[in-house]
Amino acid sequence: MEKQYILSIDQSTQGTKALLFDHEGNLIGRADRPHTQIISDQGWVSHNLDEIYENTLQVIREVIEKNRIPKEKIMGFGISNQRETAAVWEKDTGRSVADAIVWQCSRAKEICGEIEKSGKADIVRQHTGITLSPYFPASKLAWFLRNIPQAKELYDKEKLMLGTIDTWLIYQLTHGKSYKTDYSNASRTQLFNIHTLQWDEEICKMFGLKADALAEVVDSNAEFGWTDLDGYLEKPIPIHGVLGDSHGALFGQGCIRKGMIKATYGTGSSVMMHVGDKPVLSEHGAVTSLAWGIDGKVSYVLEGNINYTGAVITWLQKDLCLIKSASETEGLALAANPEDQTYLVPAFTGLGAPYWDNDAAAIISGLSRVSGKKEVVRAALDSIAYQITDLVRIMQEDSGIEITELRVDGGPTRNKYLMQFQSDMTGISVQVPNAEELSGIGAAYMAGLALKLWNTDIYERIQMTCFLPSLEQEKRDRKYQGWKEVVKKCMSK
Repeated sequence: MEKQYILSIDQSTQGTKALLFDHEGNLIGRADRPHTQIISDQGWVSHNLDEIYENTLQVIREVIEKNRIPKEKIMGFGISNQRETAAVWEKDTGRSVADAIVWQCSRAKEICGEIEKSGKADIVRQHTGITLSPYFPASKLAWFLRNIPQAKELYDKEKLMLGTIDTWLIYQLTHGKSYKTDYSNASRTQLFNIHTLQWDEEICKMFGLKADALAEVVDSNAEFGWTDLDGYLEKPIPIHGVLGDSHGALFGQGCIRKGMIKATYGTGSSVMMHVGDKPVLSEHGAVTSLAWGIDGKVSYVLEGNINYTGAVITWLQKDLCLIKSASETEGLALAANPEDQTYLVPAFTGLGAPYWDNDAAAIISGLSRVSGKKEVVRAALDSIAYQITDLVRIMQEDSGIEITELRVDGGPTRNKYLMQFQSDMTGISVQVPNAEELSGIGAAYMAGLALKLWNTDIYERIQMTCFLPSLEQEKRDRKYQGWKEVVKKCMSK
């Protein structure tokens, strides 16, 4: 077969990656660039949209030229993206109106507070599947209109485009011809009715938004438009396979059947469980979203999001200066005193699922005179596993499905101590793939399937390393109970 290629972009919180796949689904090249993390004096977190788009074009050029492939052999393009980050830009020029508000940023919490005081928070959850929170784009988009005069002026003239990072990239890549998002990203905005599969006019009104101002929602494997990558290609290629990053990882992991579950370890983490073709509303702090839409059929997931997982390791390195690189943490954790009972709850910007406490404060508990660097580092790693375990347990309870395996991805999964402790705490097998870029792989796989470049046998290319629980039940229960008690101490409610 003549060689053909699929490109995908994984536009994440820390940077942008371009991945290149051959006609057999092999990942043959990667290029990546970080973008600036803009932190204000108030602790607000922003990204420069123009920098993200320029980086997207740059990494695409780099991966193509580094691998010396003929540009005319690229058949299609997929996108996975940081999801709850909100963006606004001008319709006519495509220029950004303000820096994007990153998912981590809680500057819009007062807007959510107003809706909660009005007694409508449960309506939001029932319609959208999502607990009212400034984590999601709805309140962020409302914040733009309240606080950025140019955004409000353009909005009133029906000249403002609003959306998530996928919609921003698609709009730019198609020179303004396509204003679209997919079901996975739409379902994370807190503006989309997961039952009717449409923008919810009642919810939009609560946030001061109009449903018809938002992007068209289409299947995740639909054709989102054509791009020549800003003139880099002689002939445009179709954009297929658009997914929020966690949904991309779910698809890339092959979690395409009801009951399968994965955890993505990134800056924060997403635990996501496929629950079939009907929504399951959580009673324990998870949220309900759409996994994707494929050929007119949608699938649903239960999901929980954690603010600080991989970012805890960054905190150890850059703020506490306890380590020089993340690779040191495994050895330090293994060398820590096994009797030490230090716990760390990394609620630096509150707690996400399943606690949903924006005002929770981080805490280190259980320190003794002999606690030192090794014990603190281990407690930081343990906090990642404990938070994932919180969500695995509630999803099993909400869904009524016994979970026997957790598939995982992301940089921290290279840490063998963490993966073993994760298996010990959940009491199930943890499966680590031999591929790291599961979000981008998922988008590429979906694009290739849509273009019939390959079939579902593609999943056989991913091999797994298995970690099995080895900790006695009594010790597991004691450690986990200690975690729950420390979490209570840091909560505001």
